[in-house]
Amino acid sequence: MAIPRTRPSAYPAILSYGFRPFFLLGSLQAATAVLLWLPFYYGKLETSSTLLPVDWHIHELLFGYLPAVVTGFLLTAIPNWTGRLPVQDFRLLLLVLLWVAGRIAVFLSAETGWLLSMVIDCCFLLAVVAAAATEIIAGRNWRNLKVLLPVATLFAANVMFHVEAHYQGVSDMSRRLGLGAVVILIMIVGGRIVPSFTRNWLVRENPGRIPASFGKFDIGTIALSAVGLAAWTFFPAYIATGALLIGGAVFNVVRLARWAGDRTLADPLVLILHVAFAFVPLGLLLAGLTVLAPGAVPVAAGIHAFAVGAVPA
Repeated sequence: MAIPRTRPSAYPAILSYGFRPFFLLGSLQAATAVLLWLPFYYGKLETSSTLLPVDWHIHELLFGYLPAVVTGFLLTAIPNWTGRLPVQDFRLLLLVLLWVAGRIAVFLSAETGWLLSMVIDCCFLLAVVAAAATEIIAGRNWRNLKVLLPVATLFAANVMFHVEAHYQGVSDMSRRLGLGAVVILIMIVGGRIVPSFTRNWLVRENPGRIPASFGKFDIGTIALSAVGLAAWTFFPAYIATGALLIGGAVFNVVRLARWAGDRTLADPLVLILHVAFAFVPLGLLLAGLTVLAPGAVPVAAGIHAFAVGAVPA
């Protein structure tokens, strides 16, 4: 008999797998945040948030949209890693309600107070890390625990964001920490998905050179990039930081070239994975140039290469 992929349930089908509610809610929330951003920016609309409009914009994309997408991916991938049934029904509903409560709390933080808003908002990522860790440990899938480190870092960055915004009036370090954590997660997960999907398509449709297997070069590239992004977070004006970021960009270009993306032109669905990942080295390069050539490259260039290019795909 085939192993059931979900438990029999009286709950709606949307609560049967993590990607269903979270990909939907994340997409709706991102579209809404972008739609509202320009009226907020030009002062045509006002929030009831304690965050400045630019910080609200950053927060809701970095700590609203992104955690929803990451959660949808994790709760769908973990059953494949562990062989266990997915988090669904009431447990999934609780996570969804926590995410929704966070969006409301941030938008109305001027009414609720920044501290209560922070607690409600940050509870979601903490609950996601706990749920994912529980499933991975129960399935004895120890090697995938490392995937939770960037997610835990994203949680810490969210806490820092609220604290910075309250005490300094604007976020700074926390936005780079959160974005850096997501980029590392993309390098880890993308390093599995992109070559895997490419290999499967090439073996079936275009036999020949296939993507290189994950190895020490990939580990070194991720490590170098992580060090560069950490330096960018805490020491954004140092020349060494710029050098590390550009070094990470070069190694990620080589890593991407090893995945045989040039042989996938006939299939846009596979090709777009390579195009999306290319924004990782582009973001590292632009962030590095911002450090090494202040004023020549806008600070927002590297941030938006990551956030608009690599992250949504």
